[in-house]
Amino acid sequence: MGRAFEYRKATKLKRWGHMARTFTKLGKEITIAAKEGGPDPDMNPRLRVLIQQCKKENMPKENIERAIKKATDKSSEGYKEINYEGYGPHGVAIFVETATDNNMRTVANIRSYFTKHGGSLGTQGCLQFLFERKSVFTVAPKDGIDLDELELELIDYGVDELGQDEDGNIIIYGSFESYSQIQKYLEENGFEINSAEFVRIPNDQKTLSDEERESVQKLIDRIEEDEDVQNVFTNMAD
Repeated sequence: MGRAFEYRKATKLKRWGHMARTFTKLGKEITIAAKEGGPDPDMNPRLRVLIQQCKKENMPKENIERAIKKATDKSSEGYKEINYEGYGPHGVAIFVETATDNNMRTVANIRSYFTKHGGSLGTQGCLQFLFERKSVFTVAPKDGIDLDELELELIDYGVDELGQDEDGNIIIYGSFESYSQIQKYLEENGFEINSAEFVRIPNDQKTLSDEERESVQKLIDRIEEDEDVQNVFTNMAD
């Protein structure tokens, strides 16, 4: 397996947490997708796959409808996607993705977490060179599918890596820019998409002792508890 697949397998992020946390995260993603591409899932591929994902997570229909309505409500400011980048203890790079309706609140909170746990919040863009952004699809297995042949075929659609998780699901990695064409291929060829997301894969990982890892993990856990935080990525090796 390649770097991206092994990193995903080794990194057990707790950002999805319990059910309420999952619904909050998905709801924000739906609102943002509906605002950018329109409220009709038939005309908005990103929204369509998010709704499918919500159904698999047993998210109530009214939650989905409320998130879409928020995107079209002129009286609502909606959410803005803002990234924060910094270094935690022992020089570990930490990339934080948020969706917020109050940037002043969010930046103050994120900065305080870094400061209280021995880290420092950097300027926007300071970690761009350390992470490569990828689109990742988790797809239900299909009878008779040869993974090697599928990978060769998907290369033309921007896919650069393919593997399977412990449940047999197919994990597909492609460039960030190839998200739409990969999704289109999967839908047109009858694949069931369990999830679709964007991740940031570190170009180089930092190895720490168990004690050092624990101090960094405390900061990561605190950041992930914030309701405005969608994802946290680091270059800390497993």
